[in-house]
Amino acid sequence: MPEYAPLALPDNPRLAQNIIHFARALRKAGLPIGPGRVIDAVRAVEAAGFTEKRDFYWTLHACFVNRPEHRAVFAQVFRLYWRDPRYLEHMMSMMLPAIRGVQEERSAQAAEKRAAEALLDGIQPELPEPEPDKEGEETLIEVDASLTMSAEEKLKTLDFEQMSTEEVARAKRMLARLSLPVKPIPSRRKQAAVLGPRIDRARTLRAAMRQGGEMHTIARAEPRPRWPNLVVLCDISGSMSQYSRIILHFLHAVSNAKGQGWAKVHAFTFGTRLTNVTRHLRQRDVDAALKAAGAEAQDWEGGTRIGACLHAFNRDWSRRVMGQGAVVLLITDGLDRDDPDALAAEMERLHLSSRRLIWLNPLLRWSEFAPKARGIRAMLPYVDSFRAGHSIASLEELAEVISRPDDVGEKARLLAELREG
Repeated sequence: MPEYAPLALPDNPRLAQNIIHFARALRKAGLPIGPGRVIDAVRAVEAAGFTEKRDFYWTLHACFVNRPEHRAVFAQVFRLYWRDPRYLEHMMSMMLPAIRGVQEERSAQAAEKRAAEALLDGIQPELPEPEPDKEGEETLIEVDASLTMSAEEKLKTLDFEQMSTEEVARAKRMLARLSLPVKPIPSRRKQAAVLGPRIDRARTLRAAMRQGGEMHTIARAEPRPRWPNLVVLCDISGSMSQYSRIILHFLHAVSNAKGQGWAKVHAFTFGTRLTNVTRHLRQRDVDAALKAAGAEAQDWEGGTRIGACLHAFNRDWSRRVMGQGAVVLLITDGLDRDDPDALAAEMERLHLSSRRLIWLNPLLRWSEFAPKARGIRAMLPYVDSFRAGHSIASLEELAEVISRPDDVGEKARLLAELREG
Protein backbone atom coordinates (compact mmCIF):
# COMPACT_ATOMS: atom_id res chain seq x y z
CA MET A 1 0.00 0.00 0.00
CA PRO A 2 1.57 3.37 -0.98
CA GLU A 3 2.13 6.30 1.33
CA TYR A 4 -0.56 8.89 0.79
CA ALA A 5 0.42 12.54 0.54
CA PRO A 6 -1.84 15.52 1.30
CA LEU A 7 -4.04 16.38 -1.67
CA ALA A 8 -4.94 20.00 -0.97
CA LEU A 9 -6.65 21.47 -4.03
CA PRO A 10 -5.89 24.98 -5.28
CA ASP A 11 -8.53 27.67 -5.43
CA ASN A 12 -9.20 26.98 -9.11
CA PRO A 13 -8.68 23.22 -9.44
CA ARG A 14 -8.20 21.63 -12.84
CA LEU A 15 -8.69 18.04 -11.75
CA ALA A 16 -9.66 16.64 -15.13
CA GLN A 17 -6.54 18.06 -16.77
CA ASN A 18 -4.39 16.71 -13.95
CA ILE A 19 -5.87 13.24 -14.41
CA ILE A 20 -5.07 13.45 -18.13
CA HIS A 21 -1.44 14.35 -17.40
CA PHE A 22 -1.30 11.59 -14.78
CA ALA A 23 -2.54 9.08 -17.37
CA ARG A 24 0.14 10.26 -19.81
CA ALA A 25 2.81 9.63 -17.18
CA LEU A 26 1.44 6.13 -16.57
CA ARG A 27 1.47 5.43 -20.31
CA LYS A 28 5.10 6.55 -20.58
CA ALA A 29 5.92 4.29 -17.62
CA GLY A 30 4.60 1.28 -19.52
CA LEU A 31 0.89 0.96 -18.69
CA PRO A 32 -1.44 0.40 -21.71
CA ILE A 33 -3.77 3.37 -21.22
CA GLY A 34 -5.88 4.84 -24.01
CA PRO A 35 -8.29 7.77 -24.22
CA GLY A 36 -11.24 5.60 -23.19
CA ARG A 37 -9.71 4.77 -19.84
CA VAL A 38 -8.90 8.43 -19.21
CA ILE A 39 -12.54 9.38 -19.80
CA ASP A 40 -13.67 6.55 -17.53
CA ALA A 41 -11.27 7.75 -14.81
CA VAL A 42 -12.58 11.34 -14.94
CA ARG A 43 -16.19 10.11 -14.73
CA ALA A 44 -15.31 7.68 -11.93
CA VAL A 45 -13.66 10.40 -9.84
CA GLU A 46 -16.65 12.66 -10.49
CA ALA A 47 -18.97 9.92 -9.25
CA ALA A 48 -16.85 8.82 -6.27
CA GLY A 49 -15.93 12.30 -5.12
CA PHE A 50 -12.61 13.77 -4.01
CA THR A 51 -13.00 13.91 -0.26
CA GLU A 52 -10.95 10.85 0.78
CA LYS A 53 -7.46 10.35 -0.66
CA ARG A 54 -7.76 6.59 -0.17
CA ASP A 55 -10.94 6.52 -2.29
CA PHE A 56 -9.25 8.71 -4.91
CA TYR A 57 -6.28 6.32 -5.14
CA TRP A 58 -8.37 3.19 -5.55
CA THR A 59 -10.74 4.87 -8.00
CA LEU A 60 -7.86 5.66 -10.34
CA HIS A 61 -6.30 2.25 -9.63
CA ALA A 62 -9.50 0.50 -10.76
CA CYS A 63 -9.52 2.50 -14.01
CA PHE A 64 -5.84 2.25 -14.98
CA VAL A 65 -4.48 -1.05 -13.57
CA ASN A 66 -5.46 -4.45 -14.94
CA ARG A 67 -2.24 -6.48 -14.53
CA PRO A 68 -0.40 -7.48 -11.34
CA GLU A 69 2.94 -6.16 -12.60
CA HIS A 70 1.48 -2.66 -13.07
CA ARG A 71 0.54 -2.14 -9.42
CA ALA A 72 3.99 -1.05 -8.27
CA VAL A 73 4.40 1.36 -11.22
CA PHE A 74 1.00 2.93 -10.57
CA ALA A 75 1.75 3.34 -6.86
CA GLN A 76 5.07 5.11 -7.50
CA VAL A 77 3.73 7.43 -10.22
CA PHE A 78 0.74 8.28 -8.02
CA ARG A 79 2.96 9.10 -5.04
CA LEU A 80 5.32 11.26 -7.09
CA TYR A 81 2.64 13.04 -9.12
CA TRP A 82 -0.03 13.90 -6.57
CA ARG A 83 1.76 16.42 -4.37
CA ASP A 84 4.41 14.31 -2.59
CA PRO A 85 6.12 16.58 0.00
CA ARG A 86 9.49 14.95 -0.87
CA TYR A 87 8.86 15.14 -4.60
CA LEU A 88 12.13 16.78 -5.61
CA GLU A 89 14.20 14.51 -3.38
CA HIS A 90 12.60 11.41 -4.89
CA MET A 91 13.07 12.65 -8.44
CA MET A 92 16.75 13.40 -7.83
CA SER A 93 17.36 10.03 -6.21
CA MET A 94 15.67 8.16 -9.05
CA MET A 95 18.31 9.38 -11.48
CA LEU A 96 20.97 7.44 -9.55
CA PRO A 97 21.35 3.64 -9.73
CA ALA A 98 19.91 1.76 -6.76
CA ILE A 99 22.45 -0.64 -5.19
CA ARG A 100 21.24 -3.45 -3.03
CA GLY A 101 23.19 -4.54 -0.04
CA VAL A 102 24.37 -0.99 0.76
CA GLN A 103 22.67 0.79 3.62
CA GLU A 104 20.96 4.01 2.57
CA GLU A 105 18.80 6.55 4.30
CA ARG A 106 15.85 5.39 2.24
CA SER A 107 15.69 1.96 0.67
CA ALA A 108 14.77 1.83 -3.02
CA GLN A 109 11.24 0.79 -3.89
CA ALA A 110 10.02 -1.06 -6.94
CA ALA A 111 9.31 0.88 -10.16
CA GLU A 112 10.57 4.23 -8.82
CA LYS A 113 13.02 4.73 -11.69
CA ARG A 114 10.32 4.07 -14.28
CA ALA A 115 7.93 6.44 -12.51
CA ALA A 116 10.54 9.20 -12.32
CA GLU A 117 11.46 8.82 -15.98
CA ALA A 118 7.81 9.00 -17.00
CA LEU A 119 7.23 12.20 -15.04
CA LEU A 120 10.47 13.82 -16.21
CA ASP A 121 9.97 12.83 -19.84
CA GLY A 122 10.88 15.70 -22.13
CA ILE A 123 12.52 17.79 -19.40
CA GLN A 124 16.10 18.55 -20.33
CA PRO A 125 18.63 20.37 -18.15
CA GLU A 126 19.49 23.88 -19.18
CA LEU A 127 22.88 24.00 -20.81
CA PRO A 128 25.09 27.08 -20.74
CA GLU A 129 25.17 29.01 -23.97
CA PRO A 130 28.42 28.49 -25.85
CA GLU A 131 30.78 31.41 -25.97
CA PRO A 132 31.19 32.98 -29.41
CA ASP A 133 34.34 31.91 -31.20
CA LYS A 134 37.04 34.52 -31.55
CA GLU A 135 37.56 35.79 -35.03
CA GLY A 136 40.20 34.00 -37.00
CA GLU A 137 40.48 31.10 -34.56
CA GLU A 138 39.32 27.58 -35.27
CA THR A 139 39.47 24.68 -32.84
CA LEU A 140 39.71 21.15 -34.13
CA ILE A 141 38.54 18.50 -31.66
CA GLU A 142 39.47 14.90 -32.28
CA VAL A 143 37.55 12.18 -30.48
CA ASP A 144 38.94 8.66 -30.20
CA ALA A 145 35.90 6.35 -30.12
CA SER A 146 37.79 3.13 -30.69
CA LEU A 147 37.24 1.95 -27.12
CA THR A 148 33.62 3.02 -26.76
CA MET A 149 30.90 0.41 -26.53
CA SER A 150 27.86 0.36 -28.73
CA ALA A 151 24.45 0.88 -27.16
CA GLU A 152 23.61 -2.79 -27.68
CA GLU A 153 26.81 -3.96 -26.00
CA LYS A 154 26.17 -1.70 -23.01
CA LEU A 155 22.63 -3.00 -22.74
CA LYS A 156 23.89 -6.59 -22.69
CA THR A 157 25.99 -5.93 -19.60
CA LEU A 158 23.38 -3.82 -17.78
CA ASP A 159 21.67 -5.31 -14.74
CA PHE A 160 17.98 -6.04 -15.34
CA GLU A 161 17.07 -4.21 -12.14
CA GLN A 162 18.87 -1.03 -13.21
CA MET A 163 17.17 -0.78 -16.61
CA SER A 164 14.83 2.03 -17.51
CA THR A 165 11.50 1.50 -19.26
CA GLU A 166 13.01 1.96 -22.71
CA GLU A 167 15.96 -0.29 -21.87
CA VAL A 168 13.64 -3.03 -20.60
CA ALA A 169 11.69 -2.91 -23.87
CA ARG A 170 14.91 -3.14 -25.90
CA ALA A 171 16.18 -5.97 -23.72
CA LYS A 172 12.97 -7.94 -24.27
CA ARG A 173 13.36 -7.57 -28.03
CA MET A 174 16.95 -8.80 -27.82
CA LEU A 175 15.97 -11.76 -25.64
CA ALA A 176 13.28 -12.72 -28.16
CA ARG A 177 16.08 -13.28 -30.69
CA LEU A 178 18.33 -15.16 -28.27
CA SER A 179 18.43 -18.94 -28.63
CA LEU A 180 19.20 -21.69 -26.14
CA PRO A 181 20.41 -24.63 -28.26
CA VAL A 182 21.20 -28.02 -26.78
CA LYS A 183 23.07 -31.07 -28.05
CA PRO A 184 21.28 -34.42 -28.39
CA ILE A 185 21.76 -37.16 -25.81
CA PRO A 186 23.58 -40.31 -27.04
CA SER A 187 21.10 -43.12 -27.66
CA ARG A 188 21.38 -46.82 -28.47
CA ARG A 189 18.35 -46.63 -30.72
CA LYS A 190 19.04 -46.26 -34.42
CA GLN A 191 17.37 -44.91 -37.52
CA ALA A 192 17.79 -45.55 -41.23
CA ALA A 193 20.51 -43.57 -43.01
CA VAL A 194 21.94 -43.99 -46.52
CA LEU A 195 25.51 -43.34 -45.37
CA GLY A 196 25.15 -44.41 -41.74
CA PRO A 197 28.21 -45.77 -39.89
CA ARG A 198 26.46 -49.00 -38.87
CA ILE A 199 25.01 -51.92 -40.87
CA ASP A 200 21.34 -52.49 -40.19
CA ARG A 201 21.31 -56.29 -40.28
CA ALA A 202 17.58 -56.66 -39.62
CA ARG A 203 16.56 -54.39 -42.51
CA THR A 204 19.15 -55.98 -44.78
CA LEU A 205 17.84 -59.51 -44.13
CA ARG A 206 14.21 -58.45 -44.52
CA ALA A 207 15.01 -56.89 -47.89
CA ALA A 208 16.84 -60.05 -48.94
CA MET A 209 13.87 -62.24 -47.99
CA ARG A 210 11.66 -60.15 -50.27
CA GLN A 211 14.11 -60.83 -53.10
CA GLY A 212 14.11 -64.61 -52.67
CA GLY A 213 17.16 -64.62 -50.41
CA GLU A 214 19.39 -62.56 -52.71
CA MET A 215 21.15 -59.63 -51.05
CA HIS A 216 21.26 -56.71 -53.47
CA THR A 217 21.81 -53.84 -51.03
CA ILE A 218 23.11 -53.40 -47.50
CA ALA A 219 20.95 -51.19 -45.32
CA ARG A 220 22.80 -48.82 -43.03
CA ALA A 221 21.76 -46.95 -39.87
CA GLU A 222 22.90 -44.19 -37.56
CA PRO A 223 22.17 -43.40 -33.88
CA ARG A 224 18.80 -41.78 -33.39
CA PRO A 225 19.14 -38.41 -31.60
CA ARG A 226 17.30 -38.10 -28.32
CA TRP A 227 16.52 -34.60 -27.16
CA PRO A 228 16.17 -33.68 -23.48
CA ASN A 229 13.40 -31.73 -21.78
CA LEU A 230 14.05 -28.28 -20.35
CA VAL A 231 12.50 -27.71 -16.92
CA VAL A 232 12.61 -24.17 -15.53
CA LEU A 233 11.84 -23.29 -11.90
CA CYS A 234 11.64 -19.48 -11.64
CA ASP A 235 11.44 -17.55 -8.37
CA ILE A 236 8.83 -14.73 -8.50
CA SER A 237 9.17 -13.46 -4.94
CA GLY A 238 9.62 -9.78 -4.13
CA SER A 239 13.42 -9.81 -4.38
CA MET A 240 13.29 -11.57 -7.78
CA SER A 241 10.29 -9.93 -9.45
CA GLN A 242 12.15 -7.70 -11.93
CA TYR A 243 14.50 -10.50 -12.97
CA SER A 244 11.77 -13.13 -13.27
CA ARG A 245 9.59 -10.97 -15.54
CA ILE A 246 12.40 -10.43 -18.05
CA ILE A 247 13.61 -14.03 -17.86
CA LEU A 248 10.06 -15.24 -18.53
CA HIS A 249 10.20 -13.28 -21.80
CA PHE A 250 13.33 -15.25 -22.65
CA LEU A 251 11.65 -18.53 -21.71
CA HIS A 252 8.67 -17.65 -23.92
CA ALA A 253 11.04 -17.25 -26.87
CA VAL A 254 12.69 -20.59 -26.07
CA SER A 255 9.32 -22.34 -25.74
CA ASN A 256 8.13 -21.13 -29.15
CA ALA A 257 11.40 -21.41 -31.09
CA LYS A 258 11.94 -24.37 -33.39
CA GLY A 259 15.19 -26.09 -34.12
CA GLN A 260 16.83 -25.58 -30.72
CA GLY A 261 16.63 -29.27 -29.86
CA TRP A 262 14.49 -29.35 -26.72
CA ALA A 263 11.86 -32.09 -26.68
CA LYS A 264 9.57 -30.05 -24.41
CA VAL A 265 9.93 -26.92 -22.29
CA HIS A 266 8.22 -26.99 -18.89
CA ALA A 267 8.05 -23.78 -16.84
CA PHE A 268 7.11 -23.39 -13.17
CA THR A 269 7.01 -20.30 -10.97
CA PHE A 270 7.32 -20.36 -7.22
CA GLY A 271 7.22 -17.94 -4.32
CA THR A 272 5.08 -19.21 -1.51
CA ARG A 273 3.59 -21.93 -3.74
CA LEU A 274 4.39 -23.77 -6.96
CA THR A 275 2.54 -22.88 -10.18
CA ASN A 276 2.76 -24.60 -13.56
CA VAL A 277 2.74 -21.94 -16.31
CA THR A 278 3.86 -24.21 -19.18
CA ARG A 279 0.67 -23.98 -21.22
CA HIS A 280 0.58 -20.19 -20.94
CA LEU A 281 4.11 -19.75 -22.34
CA ARG A 282 3.12 -21.76 -25.43
CA GLN A 283 0.90 -18.90 -26.63
CA ARG A 284 2.42 -17.10 -29.58
CA ASP A 285 1.78 -13.60 -28.27
CA VAL A 286 4.25 -12.85 -25.47
CA ASP A 287 2.06 -10.22 -23.76
CA ALA A 288 -0.94 -12.54 -23.68
CA ALA A 289 1.26 -15.38 -22.45
CA LEU A 290 2.74 -13.43 -19.54
CA LYS A 291 -0.63 -11.92 -18.66
CA ALA A 292 -2.10 -15.43 -18.37
CA ALA A 293 0.93 -16.61 -16.38
CA GLY A 294 0.60 -13.67 -13.99
CA ALA A 295 -3.08 -14.41 -13.47
CA GLU A 296 -2.29 -18.06 -12.79
CA ALA A 297 0.48 -17.33 -10.26
CA GLN A 298 -1.12 -15.49 -7.34
CA ASP A 299 2.11 -15.12 -5.31
CA TRP A 300 3.91 -12.49 -7.41
CA GLU A 301 6.22 -10.28 -5.29
CA GLY A 302 5.37 -12.26 -2.17
CA GLY A 303 7.50 -14.29 0.20
CA THR A 304 9.82 -17.19 -0.57
CA ARG A 305 9.49 -20.83 0.48
CA ILE A 306 12.01 -22.59 -1.74
CA GLY A 307 12.09 -25.84 0.24
CA ALA A 308 8.31 -26.26 0.31
CA CYS A 309 7.97 -25.44 -3.41
CA LEU A 310 10.73 -27.89 -4.38
CA HIS A 311 9.02 -30.53 -2.26
CA ALA A 312 5.77 -29.93 -4.17
CA PHE A 313 7.62 -30.22 -7.47
CA ASN A 314 9.44 -33.42 -6.52
CA ARG A 315 6.22 -34.97 -5.25
CA ASP A 316 3.76 -33.93 -7.96
CA TRP A 317 5.71 -33.16 -11.15
CA SER A 318 9.12 -34.81 -11.11
CA ARG A 319 8.03 -38.11 -12.67
CA ARG A 320 5.92 -36.35 -15.29
CA VAL A 321 8.45 -33.88 -16.68
CA MET A 322 11.90 -35.13 -15.67
CA GLY A 323 12.06 -37.98 -18.17
CA GLN A 324 14.23 -37.94 -21.29
CA GLY A 325 17.25 -36.74 -19.29
CA ALA A 326 15.86 -33.31 -18.42
CA VAL A 327 18.04 -30.24 -17.88
CA VAL A 328 16.80 -28.11 -14.96
CA LEU A 329 17.25 -24.34 -14.70
CA LEU A 330 16.70 -23.08 -11.14
CA ILE A 331 16.38 -19.28 -11.12
CA THR A 332 16.41 -17.85 -7.60
CA ASP A 333 18.54 -15.79 -5.23
CA GLY A 334 18.45 -18.58 -2.63
CA LEU A 335 17.23 -16.33 0.18
CA ASP A 336 15.02 -18.75 2.11
CA ARG A 337 14.12 -18.78 5.80
CA ASP A 338 12.76 -22.33 5.99
CA ASP A 339 14.59 -25.30 7.45
CA PRO A 340 17.94 -25.60 5.57
CA ASP A 341 18.10 -29.36 6.14
CA ALA A 342 14.74 -29.88 4.43
CA LEU A 343 15.84 -27.58 1.58
CA ALA A 344 19.06 -29.57 1.15
CA ALA A 345 17.11 -32.85 1.01
CA GLU A 346 14.79 -31.52 -1.71
CA MET A 347 17.75 -30.16 -3.68
CA GLU A 348 19.48 -33.53 -3.52
CA ARG A 349 16.38 -35.29 -4.82
CA LEU A 350 16.02 -32.75 -7.63
CA HIS A 351 19.69 -33.19 -8.54
CA LEU A 352 19.38 -36.98 -8.70
CA SER A 353 16.31 -36.72 -10.96
CA SER A 354 17.89 -34.39 -13.53
CA ARG A 355 20.62 -34.82 -16.09
CA ARG A 356 22.04 -31.38 -15.22
CA LEU A 357 20.93 -28.88 -12.59
CA ILE A 358 21.98 -25.30 -13.35
CA TRP A 359 21.38 -22.55 -10.82
CA LEU A 360 21.09 -18.95 -12.05
CA ASN A 361 21.49 -16.44 -9.21
CA PRO A 362 21.31 -12.65 -9.83
CA LEU A 363 23.34 -12.04 -6.64
CA LEU A 364 26.43 -13.31 -8.44
CA ARG A 365 26.63 -9.94 -10.18
CA TRP A 366 28.52 -8.73 -7.10
CA SER A 367 32.22 -9.49 -7.24
CA GLU A 368 32.32 -9.87 -3.45
CA PHE A 369 29.42 -12.33 -3.29
CA ALA A 370 29.89 -14.99 -0.59
CA PRO A 371 27.62 -17.95 0.28
CA LYS A 372 26.63 -16.70 3.72
CA ALA A 373 22.86 -17.17 3.57
CA ARG A 374 21.58 -20.46 4.97
CA GLY A 375 19.55 -21.25 1.87
CA ILE A 376 22.51 -20.72 -0.46
CA ARG A 377 24.77 -22.88 1.70
CA ALA A 378 22.18 -25.66 1.68
CA MET A 379 21.57 -25.57 -2.09
CA LEU A 380 25.05 -25.04 -3.51
CA PRO A 381 26.48 -28.59 -3.07
CA TYR A 382 23.68 -30.15 -5.14
CA VAL A 383 23.94 -28.11 -8.36
CA ASP A 384 26.09 -28.96 -11.37
CA SER A 385 26.70 -25.35 -12.35
CA PHE A 386 26.27 -22.07 -10.46
CA ARG A 387 26.08 -19.02 -12.71
CA ALA A 388 24.90 -15.40 -12.71
CA GLY A 389 21.53 -14.54 -14.26
CA HIS A 390 21.21 -10.75 -14.07
CA SER A 391 21.85 -9.53 -17.63
CA ILE A 392 21.56 -10.41 -21.29
CA ALA A 393 25.27 -11.25 -21.37
CA SER A 394 24.84 -13.80 -18.58
CA LEU A 395 22.04 -15.50 -20.52
CA GLU A 396 24.20 -15.56 -23.64
CA GLU A 397 26.93 -17.29 -21.64
CA LEU A 398 24.34 -19.80 -20.43
CA ALA A 399 23.43 -20.61 -24.05
CA GLU A 400 27.10 -21.34 -24.78
CA VAL A 401 27.73 -23.68 -21.82
CA ILE A 402 24.38 -25.37 -21.23
CA SER A 403 25.49 -28.47 -23.18
CA ARG A 404 28.96 -28.64 -21.62
CA PRO A 405 29.02 -31.22 -18.80
CA ASP A 406 32.34 -29.86 -17.52
CA ASP A 407 31.00 -26.37 -16.82
CA VAL A 408 30.53 -25.65 -13.10
CA GLY A 409 30.47 -21.84 -13.17
CA GLU A 410 31.29 -20.37 -9.76
CA LYS A 411 30.44 -23.51 -7.81
CA ALA A 412 34.03 -24.71 -7.24
CA ARG A 413 35.23 -21.33 -5.98
CA LEU A 414 32.32 -20.84 -3.61
CA LEU A 415 32.54 -24.39 -2.25
CA ALA A 416 36.20 -23.74 -1.50
CA GLU A 417 35.20 -20.63 0.44
CA LEU A 418 32.68 -22.68 2.40
CA ARG A 419 35.32 -25.23 3.37
CA GLU A 420 37.77 -22.53 4.40
CA GLY A 421 35.12 -20.77 6.42
